[in-house]
Amino acid sequence: MEPLSDLPNEEETEPEEIVLFEKEQPGGTIEKIVFSSGGNVDVHDLQILCEKVGWPKRPQTKVEAALKNSYMVASLHLIRQLPDSDGEEQRELIGMARATSDHAFNATIWDVLVDPRYQGQGLGKALVEQMIRALLRRDIGNITLFADAQGIPMNILRIHDFYYIPVSTK
Repeated sequence: MEPLSDLPNEEETEPEEIVLFEKEQPGGTIEKIVFSSGGNVDVHDLQILCEKVGWPKRPQTKVEAALKNSYMVASLHLIRQLPDSDGEEQRELIGMARATSDHAFNATIWDVLVDPRYQGQGLGKALVEQMIRALLRRDIGNITLFADAQGIPMNILRIHDFYYIPVSTK
């Protein structure tokens, strides 16, 4: 049997980007919301997003470790291209979720968050849905979602056949 460190690294697969929404604003600015199932999430940007959704501040080293040790990190970015900007884009992190896995059968989705300015538009649902599709493409078939009762609307859980099992905090 090969040592674990010699097995192929599945995390090195090409980042996948999917444009979920694109609109030209008055004045010619093009705005896109893009899902990515690979690449890096800037820890500082993630800390800002966590603050916006009201999550308690977490130590940066632990956030870095959580991202590094995740099987998959998915993100939503708002990309703005201003007219006459020669293709230069402004990127803003507006959503993120991550998954841990045994790299064979099982994965758990954690830390699903969407900027409050973009909540209620189906982006959390799209983030979870695209993440599930990306995990299935990696042949991970048993997918669970860990969230607190306030975190994920029940309709998202029903759509993806997740079961809600309340956990007492007492």
